[in-house]
Amino acid sequence: MATAADNPHDIGAPLRGRSVVVTRPLAQARELAEPLQAYGAEVLAMPVLAIVDPPDLQPLDDAIARLATYDWVVLTSTNAVERFFGRVVFVDRTAVALSHVKLAAVGRSTAKRMRDTGVEPDLVPEDARAEGLVDAFASLGVGEGCRVLIPRAVEAREVLPGALREMGAHVDVVPVYATVPAEPDDAVVARLREGSVDAVALTSGAISRAFFSAMADAGLGDPEHVSARLVVASIGPVTSNELRELGVEPDVEAPEATMASLAETIAEHFAERSA
Repeated sequence: MATAADNPHDIGAPLRGRSVVVTRPLAQARELAEPLQAYGAEVLAMPVLAIVDPPDLQPLDDAIARLATYDWVVLTSTNAVERFFGRVVFVDRTAVALSHVKLAAVGRSTAKRMRDTGVEPDLVPEDARAEGLVDAFASLGVGEGCRVLIPRAVEAREVLPGALREMGAHVDVVPVYATVPAEPDDAVVARLREGSVDAVALTSGAISRAFFSAMADAGLGDPEHVSARLVVASIGPVTSNELRELGVEPDVEAPEATMASLAETIAEHFAERSA
């Protein structure tokens, strides 16, 4: 079924005159910025994290060298897709190795990034969370004797590897990237300080923590104080739970964990406020 996000102009420009801070790393900001701009928003790009190599790439390279021994490779983010696929080609000089394993993607955005590289995922659960993938694997009978590789961030939730191990699978978790704080844009911080920003879009727990940490460092106050002056938009329940741990109740949560859904949810929120 088509949604307003497929053609934002069908509902006019509900975000005209509204400003939204996009906190994703610059290389990924476009996927959210473009639909927001289509709804009429002024997008203020302020990455709060940068994506870098992990401290040691050897565990990843060793896993790639024995890629044929795994039954599944699980990719939980677009960053993981880009870094892992890129490293496979760097180490193996070819992407043929990927044809010998099944690939699982957590969420439509991760699956889309796979398809953009010419690789079709074998499994994409409806529930775009680690919990959804656990249920999907359980329904497939994944367990004893199954070998699973999870290339991911240095720091990430342990839900998926822990559950798979409980099911009897052998799981190797290897770091494929790390995140480090990025210096926030002074001009955007000034806008936040003067109160001329309407919303902030948060797409992960790590980004949420980095955003509010940067705001505190800039002297804007604690998360509760900062969030009281903004519409806080969460991409999904995992991010929302991370926000609540920070003492922030998200104002809106996207029904699907995609950038298009998040943009549409923000647009609908302000459209309702203007009605």
